[in-house]
Amino acid sequence: MRILKAAMTVGGFTAVSRVFGLVREMMISHLLGASIVTDAFFVAFKFPNFFRRIFAEGAFNASFVPLFSHTLVSEGEAAAKGMAEKIFAALAFVLTIFVALVVLFTPSIIHILAPGFATTPERFELAVTYTQITFPYILFISLTAHLSGVLNSLDRFATAAGVPVLLNIVMIAALLMAPKWGVSYGIALSVSVCVAGVLQLLWVYFACVRAGFRIHLRLPTFSPEVRKLCRLMIPGVIGAGVMNINLFIDTILASFLPAKSISFLFYADRLNQFPLSILGIAMGTALLPSLSRQLKAGDYEKAYHSKKLAIEFAIQLTLPAALGLMLLSYPMIHVIYGLSVSDTQAIASALAAFAAGIPAYVLTKIFAASFFARQDTKTPVKIGCLCIAINLILNLVLMQFFAHVGLALATSLAAWVNASLLYAGLKRRHWFRLTPAFWILTGKVVIATAAMGLGLWAFALVGSDMLNHGVGLEVFYIFLSVMVGLAVYAVFSVSFKLINLTKIKQALLRR
Repeated sequence: MRILKAAMTVGGFTAVSRVFGLVREMMISHLLGASIVTDAFFVAFKFPNFFRRIFAEGAFNASFVPLFSHTLVSEGEAAAKGMAEKIFAALAFVLTIFVALVVLFTPSIIHILAPGFATTPERFELAVTYTQITFPYILFISLTAHLSGVLNSLDRFATAAGVPVLLNIVMIAALLMAPKWGVSYGIALSVSVCVAGVLQLLWVYFACVRAGFRIHLRLPTFSPEVRKLCRLMIPGVIGAGVMNINLFIDTILASFLPAKSISFLFYADRLNQFPLSILGIAMGTALLPSLSRQLKAGDYEKAYHSKKLAIEFAIQLTLPAALGLMLLSYPMIHVIYGLSVSDTQAIASALAAFAAGIPAYVLTKIFAASFFARQDTKTPVKIGCLCIAINLILNLVLMQFFAHVGLALATSLAAWVNASLLYAGLKRRHWFRLTPAFWILTGKVVIATAAMGLGLWAFALVGSDMLNHGVGLEVFYIFLSVMVGLAVYAVFSVSFKLINLTKIKQALLRR
């Protein structure tokens, strides 16, 4: 398995998706701004996406991929295909009932999801309507995640990685067509979410057919494979998605803050998801099936090398990405969203707080994969519960002083605690240990990143006059800033021998 190449494939498609996602957010911000409509839609959109990230792409993926990979290695394709069909049928049955119940009891759920909305009836009614329309998306995207897990286990990463692009394209089309259809932007966006879910499911289903893994529909049965998956998933719900649960808690608490706070956090999180998705999801997606097969085959040395390579790769990219996002948060948000100065500053502050946790989140993905590959979902859940409690306490304290920015900062601090405890668990079990060479490498990366930050600061002193003089000059300023940052980081990386083209080439070709 070419882990680095697979990660680059997933990361590349994820980057394309995030570009379309930014276009979508730019359109929403320019058409709707930060308002009660965006607050209501973002809550409705977050609800199915929360379950998608936790259950479908989080706990389900972390539990299903190792199980499927082990079956594929030990029992062959026929057994793995049969197991996948049984799980597909059970998943479709349970989720259909779940969706029906949520749609039926949406008003009560919104009282829990965004209790602060009760003080603004219009915002509450919009949130209920939008949620009832968008929530069936969880059925389609969960089945999509299941089939994506099959494809990833077969080393077919490109198709599954391209799935999110469809959602963004459909939502952009809905925003463009809403005036012609004579419907509100909120309704058009809500409907587009469900339409995209259907298209995403069809996309991966036919990809499985082309891969020779046609999944046939059958009556749902709770077979031993399904029961085993459930046992693995129940603790994995928390273990695989601590950050997403924390973001969900942020939304609930933000509903008590002044209007637009939810929108501020949502807009900031969308930009923060750029490096998180490209690096974190890419490394986790590429690493999990590879580790599962290597451990099943007893090749522990190769498994150790896979984790080591993933961590080194992540450190060298996440530290400069986090600092760059912090320093360029204001001009980037001003250009992308086109909001008022006060709204832009509010979002930029939240983005800087979120960015502080980028390295920790990516490391968490890698460390957690080591547990999931061994079908140990209990340890991450114990650590996850502690981190959720820590996040809640930090939220309640920091929001008193920093409002919505305090919520973002609490999420980042909890992410660092989560990564540290997961590593401590791996070290205690003698499954993985960071060597002195890694800490030397990290020190070099920190110095290179600090130099990059000084370079960006120096450029800001001479180039900041380009800001607030039109979008064209602001885009040019951001472009030059990125080039300066990359150049400084590259010079120090070459000097410290962090960049080794021969080593990168070998990593891309290594199986």
